[in-house]
Amino acid sequence: MKKKDIEYFRDFLTNRLEELLNQAGNTVSGMTTPKENFPDPTDRAALEADRNFMLRIRDREHKLIKKIKKALERIDKGTFGICESCGEEITIKRLKARPVTSQCIECKSKEEALEKALGL
Repeated sequence: MKKKDIEYFRDFLTNRLEELLNQAGNTVSGMTTPKENFPDPTDRAALEADRNFMLRIRDREHKLIKKIKKALERIDKGTFGICESCGEEITIKRLKARPVTSQCIECKSKEEALEKALGL
């Protein structure tokens, strides 16, 4: 992979990581604000449903943060863009679609087919 491509992905992943970390901080501060007292149980249920939804989103973002950090480590080690399964180069098109990927499309497709066959 070309040096300019590596730098593009490093910048992209670093910016995305910063965005996610800032959003996580906002969620934590939003959860610690004083709780409102709702006389109507429906209003309370709506608030709890919204809060649970936000927590699920933040959980997914937390997992993405871990993947971004691993991708940045691969950039530092010089293994970014190389499939961890077969050792072949991952296409730029795939990396632009999923910059945190560690597998080429063929290996990922095989893995998903195996998971489906095993019912995972």
